[in-house]
Amino acid sequence: MASNFHWIRVKAICYATEDEDLICDVVSGMTGVEELDVDISEGLHNNPLTVIDANLTKNKEYATLFNSLGKGVVDKILDGIEDRVDDDCVFYVRFDKQKAVCGEYEIAHGGDVISLTAKIMSHPARKEVAVEVIRNYLQGLFPQDCPQ
Repeated sequence: MASNFHWIRVKAICYATEDEDLICDVVSGMTGVEELDVDISEGLHNNPLTVIDANLTKNKEYATLFNSLGKGVVDKILDGIEDRVDDDCVFYVRFDKQKAVCGEYEIAHGGDVISLTAKIMSHPARKEVAVEVIRNYLQGLFPQDCPQ
């Protein structure tokens, strides 16, 4: 099966007041990836930050991620798909981190998020082609019910 992505990266920033293990569990649950990259950094006022990354490179991992989001979230992504792909064929979406901790995935526009960034395989490498590739991929995850 041909791949639709070069890679997908899911990233969350864990602040000093948050439970790092809990945020790691959320990212692992969302992606199915057990081994996460964890880097320690500093915030604006020298507050410690932990950057948690899951790097996906396999078709099975991609399917696990998008299936974990559910049909409702995927449908919302599809509604604005053209705005989520840039001219370099990179797809972006962010999820509310606090709701994700509660097991609910919701597209977010604020700052406390889990970000998903994906490099779409498109030939030729143009935005229009990349949008169609990801649209077809996401629509194929949850096929429409057959009429009765």
